[in-house]
Amino acid sequence: MNTIIRKGHSYRITVEEINLPESQVGRTLGFEFQDREDLFNVVDKLQQGSGLETSLATRVAVSLRLLGPVMMENRKHPLFAEFMPHFKSFMQNLKSTVKSTMKK
Repeated sequence: MNTIIRKGHSYRITVEEINLPESQVGRTLGFEFQDREDLFNVVDKLQQGSGLETSLATRVAVSLRLLGPVMMENRKHPLFAEFMPHFKSFMQNLKSTVKSTMKK
């Protein structure tokens, strides 16, 4: 099922396998996606307000913006149904933490 995003941002993600022996060629994978959120803004906010080290905050922000919309679109799917309430609670806590840290 394709979700139509009225107002969104388009991104391309590329993952490269690195630090391999010279005899091996690293693999890459890439994909494009759209999101209603500005991914760079989400990364900035988490870097500033999550209390995580910068690179960890970046990874968390990107992973949440990749997983969250997929889960919401498929929230009744057996793969996500049991996890959804926990994810919702986590997101509420994360947003609250970031907001309270940013106000200081």
